Amino acid sequence: MHIEPGLVMGPKILLSIATAGTAGLFTARLALQALREQGLASLALRSVIATACVFSFFEILPHHPVGVSEVHLILGSTLFLLFGAAPAAIGLAAGLLIQGLFFAPFDLPQYGMNVSTLLFPLFGLRALAGRIIAPGTAYVDLKYSQALALSTAYQGGVVLWVAFWALYGAGVTSDNLHAIVTFGGAYMLVVLIEPLADLAVLAAAKTLHGAKASGLFTRRLHHPA
Repeated sequence: MHIEPGLVMGPKILLSIATAGTAGLFTARLALQALREQGLASLALRSVIATACVFSFFEILPHHPVGVSEVHLILGSTLFLLFGAAPAAIGLAAGLLIQGLFFAPFDLPQYGMNVSTLLFPLFGLRALAGRIIAPGTAYVDLKYSQALALSTAYQGGVVLWVAFWALYGAGVTSDNLHAIVTFGGAYMLVVLIEPLADLAVLAAAKTLHGAKASGLFTRRLHHPA
């Protein structure tokens, strides 16, 4: 989770419902597009795998409270490159919900804020990928600079959304600003790890010739647009 309990309270939580609803509608649009491209079975399979990955990232990988939130290794760009935007968004939302329902029920009131914090940067990452990755390039052939740009965009988006919720909930105070800066500085260290993880995963995927037509991954992973 990213937004600490009690940071945003009362009527202010209504905004998180609106942002989460907007993210949900856009995810549905992406899902319809993915359905047309690779079919229901592939979309469902990729979404389930992405959900399992997200849940594992939250529960198994190291996470430490820093400033206004926690630093997680979410690997949002990795999920996008392997499974596509819609399964990644579904996986982030579902994995977050499963964690809240069964392991952290005290975080459920913050679900709208947390899911917005994870999904809107993913949508931004998708838009950036469309601009910096040529249509003739499969994801397995990405350069380090491209992986770095995608990771920076996603992690930076998460930091900006956490900062927004912190300022929205607690206002502009010196303590709050210090906590936001502390969190942002620590969280952006993930950028040192994620591009390397992306390239390692993509290199492994490049050797899986049988997976090209399996529906386990987004078609763009092995094929140009």
